[in-house]
Parts: sequence; C-alpha cells; structure tokens
Amino acid sequence: MLLQESENLELKVSTSELKEAVISICAMLNKQQRGVLYFGVKNNGSVIGQAVSEKTLRDISRSIAEHLEPKVYPVISKIALAGRQCVKLEFSGQTTPYFAYGRAYIRVSDEDRRLSAKELENIILEKHRKNLSWDAEPQKKAKLSDLSVAKLKRFVALAGLSYKSPENSLEKLGLLAEKHLLNTAVLLFGKEPVKFFPNARLRCAMFGGKDSAVIVDRQEYSGDIFYLIAQAQDYILKNIHLGMRVQGLYREDVPEITPEAFREAIINAFCHRDYREYDAVSIAVFKDRVEIRSPGGLYGGLTIAQIKKESVSRRRNELLAEMFFRIRYVEKWGRGISLILAREPAARFKEIAGLFVSVFPRQHAARQIKPIQKTAQKIAQKTAQKIIAIIQRSNSVTTREIAAKLNLSVRTIAYALQELKKSGRLVRIGGDKGGYWKTLTKSKKEPN
Repeated sequence: MLLQESENLELKVSTSELKEAVISICAMLNKQQRGVLYFGVKNNGSVIGQAVSEKTLRDISRSIAEHLEPKVYPVISKIALAGRQCVKLEFSGQTTPYFAYGRAYIRVSDEDRRLSAKELENIILEKHRKNLSWDAEPQKKAKLSDLSVAKLKRFVALAGLSYKSPENSLEKLGLLAEKHLLNTAVLLFGKEPVKFFPNARLRCAMFGGKDSAVIVDRQEYSGDIFYLIAQAQDYILKNIHLGMRVQGLYREDVPEITPEAFREAIINAFCHRDYREYDAVSIAVFKDRVEIRSPGGLYGGLTIAQIKKESVSRRRNELLAEMFFRIRYVEKWGRGISLILAREPAARFKEIAGLFVSVFPRQHAARQIKPIQKTAQKIAQKTAQKIIAIIQRSNSVTTREIAAKLNLSVRTIAYALQELKKSGRLVRIGGDKGGYWKTLTKSKKEPN
C-alpha cells in the first residue's frame, strides 16, 4: 500500500524532522481534529525506514508534550512497512485551537500553513459558539434504541431525503458526533425525550379571568418537540372561541385568533428557547388574551423593536432551526414575527423574568365574530345533552369521536365541551391521553 499525504496524513523521512512533525500535528488537529503521521517514509510514499529505539519513542513523546498546546497524548508505535522499521503516530483532540512552538497552524491539502490573526480569532469564536450551543452537544447517555425509527423516517421523507438506516440518516442530517447522538436528535426523534431532558415539556393552563387567580383547566404534556407543538396548537384551539361562516355550501369554523399566527409563535418558542433553563414552554389562556411563553429572552443582543422593524433574527439553537427549516417549519430570513403580525396585527411581544412572551389579544376578535359566535352557542346548547349522554355511555370518548357521532366539526364539539366545563356540568380527569370525562350533575333533557 502506497501512503499519500493528505489533510490528515503526514509523512516524514526521520525524526530529524521532529519539529516539522509537531507543526504538522498541530495543523491537522486544527483542521480535522485528528491525524496520522509516519517517520521513515518519504513524502512521495517511498518507505526508507527509521532507526527506532526506546529513546526514539521517548524523544518523540517528549517533544510533543513540550511544544504542542493544549496537551495531546498520541499513540506512538513501532511498526514494519515494506519490511523496514518505521514509527506511526495516531492522534486526536477537540480543544482547538492548537499551538506548536507558540504559533497556530492549519492543514491545507497536504501543507501546513500558519494561521493569520483573523483566522485564529474565527476559530476561537466558533469554538465558543459551539460550546454555548445546547442543541449541538452530544447526549452521551442516549442510544440509537432511545430513538423512534418511525419518527426519523417521517422526518427524512418530509426533508426530501432517502432513508437507508438510522445511522445513515442521522449522519446526513448532521445529528451524530463521534457516534454520539446530539441533543437535537433526541429532542426531535426520542421515544421519551423527558428521560434525558426534564424540561422537554409543555405546560398549559386556562384562567377564569384576566389574571391567574382562578385556574379553570391545567394540563402538562411531555414528548418529542413535534408532539409538543401539536398539543400547544390543539390546546389553544380548544380553549378560544370559535365562530362560523358559510363558505359555499359548507359551514366553516372561524377561531377568534388566526391559527397560522399562534402556530408560528409556538414553533418559535420551541425553536429558540433556552434549553439550559429548567422551565418549560407554556401556554396561558386568559379571558382577554392568549400568551405563549418561552424560557430565555431574545438572543444575540436583539431587542423587540429590532425583531419587529428589521425582520432579523439570531438563533440560539442553529442546529435545531436548521432541522425545522428542512421540513419548512421555519424560514431562514427571520420573518417569523412579520408573519405573525401580518395575520394578527394586534399581537405584541414582551420580555419578562427571563421569558419571551407572545401575546394575542382575544377581545377585538371576539367582537368581530360576535354574531357568528351566537350561532355556535346555540349549537352548543342544543348538543349539550347529547354530548353528556355519549360521555355517560363511554367516559373515555374523544372529541373527534363525539364529533363523528353528532356529524359536527371537531372545533364545534371542542367549544361545546368547554362550555360544559365552564358551567360545572363536566370535568376532565387527567390529560388527553389516558384521561376521562366525569359528569357532575344530571341535567334536564334539552330539546333536540
């Protein structure tokens, strides 16, 4: 086998080139974070051999220890190539930048080039950025078996990629580091992400007034990030008013807050939150507004005025944002706030106690659909007793199943269920999964 110099392979004639060898090790570490070097081989690949003794190996080890920073501990071995004795060094390290004899070098093809001050500054900045990036950190406790292959396959299909194996797909997506799953992989595709991240949760609450004094309903969800986004959307839709309008021959439900607007805010909350904070993303539904709260304020020195006026963004979780972009959940142009305001001009944003909060007023929308809302109320009143009867027959029945039985929309039934809860005739025990309904009073039969 003829050896050939490359970005991670260097050939030296003998240990008389030991200083140059240390520089080559430094350059390869700064470029590839690993490499191999041989003594006793010409740079054209011809093996000429090298006298190797215990002292030879000690001198190599000592020179690397004294003249290379940060410290590297290579594997140094005496080997035979083409029947001649040679020395082989294998090394790796992640603590860039590395310095040889007080200077930094980088590998360019098969050459070692000294780094400029600007290039060195960029390496240092990139290192700190990666060190601060939670989403790109390896989750060394997680294994491939902790991921859902079905979730990964769905994502790969949505991203327009071909699926061969979990390892291959994760490699293509950049979600593996030295065979360790990155945090983003576990958050997106984990069977139970909460086992590794206690804050991989969503907290939701509905309040009876304009403050948090009276809690009408409270739910908590855990799961992968796509599941949590879906639950957040459903919770808001279930707990805001629904009007109706006629579209051609069909009746169409009209939420008082545009779903596209609060969906964008929910996605932003999960995409840009600070995952080092123990707190969870939360949804708070008040009588006059809906708030979507995300742990961690704006990132990179941005202000609320800037994100509203300039349409710029700085991403705290670049890798997670890249995954969302691949399946068109977000854009790369920082237009999320503009899209929200285009659909809900009265929406506002604030930072408080380390939270970024998106606020969607309900009152103006409720006034606009008031006549429509009365229609919804009439339907809810007419179907109330039918819903109670269905629940009494099967208290684990779902909203969708009730809607199918009564030939009404899911949103209309969700509104009716909410009205029954508000009136004290119905209560939900437990969450959407595994929970059940309980009727509190027997009502007089209402007209069909």
